[in-house]
Amino acid sequence: MTTSAEDRSGSQGSYVEPGEFKRDTNYITTRITADGRDGYPAEAGRYRLVAARACPWANRTLIVRRLLGLEDALSLGLCGPTHDKLSWTFDLDPGGVDPVLGIPRLRDAYLARFPDYPRGITVPAVVEIATGQVVTNDYPQITLDFSTEWTEFHRDGAPDLYPAHLRDEIDEVAHRNFTEVNNGVYRCGFAGDQDAYERAYARLFTRLDELTERLAGQRYLVGDTITEADVRLFTTLARFDPVYHGHFKCNRTKLSEMPVLWAYARDLFQTPGFGDTTDFGQIKTHYYAVHRDINPTGVVPVGPDLANWLAPHGREQLGGRPFGDGTPPPPPRAGEEVPALG
Repeated sequence: MTTSAEDRSGSQGSYVEPGEFKRDTNYITTRITADGRDGYPAEAGRYRLVAARACPWANRTLIVRRLLGLEDALSLGLCGPTHDKLSWTFDLDPGGVDPVLGIPRLRDAYLARFPDYPRGITVPAVVEIATGQVVTNDYPQITLDFSTEWTEFHRDGAPDLYPAHLRDEIDEVAHRNFTEVNNGVYRCGFAGDQDAYERAYARLFTRLDELTERLAGQRYLVGDTITEADVRLFTTLARFDPVYHGHFKCNRTKLSEMPVLWAYARDLFQTPGFGDTTDFGQIKTHYYAVHRDINPTGVVPVGPDLANWLAPHGREQLGGRPFGDGTPPPPPRAGEEVPALG
């Protein structure tokens, strides 16, 4: 079995291998749908979303769950920012056990369904509470299904993050951002030789320059409202200066030195659902403490100063309606808050 790039950046520690860093995208593709065609119908209270605030892929599910108002239908279990070689763990909970699933490790839910599960234990994952079995860890599909298959449980005023008439463009933009940016920072950070690193570095900043041009004249990536494409880009941008610039050697320029992207990221951060699901402390702890082959000492840097995320961004001048015909989500539920900046 080859260890996946997702695993190297998350559940199984990190490994620098010769050549270009390649991501294993073989996930558990079972879907939770309105009609239950895979055997798992969308039902309130049946499932638990297991995430970690440190992980950019899991962070997406936290944002979308908040924006759509799925808190009553889908409970949340949070793993801590660090883990061992076996699994993400529930070390934030009393006794290190998830209070709903009754397990200390996310691995237990994977093995409950697949006793010989051969791949990394990744977040996010959706677990069926009654059986204790993982249903899916297919993170790109999870958020799309939140938007399209869980509509019965959306809050009043939930935005349409995946509007039908824009889906082709959203998919195209999101795919390009995945290959060049979301995954691109990992190709830089885990490159096994100089040539692979320099190729990844060039591709990353080429795409960031393209995004600068795209966003210079429009507030959001696709259309005039927040969509799935913005959610997916934001979680990488939020980690850029605290982690990727130094830790992953993505150091041509900081995000805060790219005026258009920096204003765009602050605009989203200051939008309910984005900044209030982003925990910079856990983000830094995860990357610097877990990736010991890149950061052998495990020392977590004190900087950068993150209060500037709250500075005015001026993007309102471009127009746009963040939630379209919908409304902002209410404040985070008690126990789901993140530390405030400043």
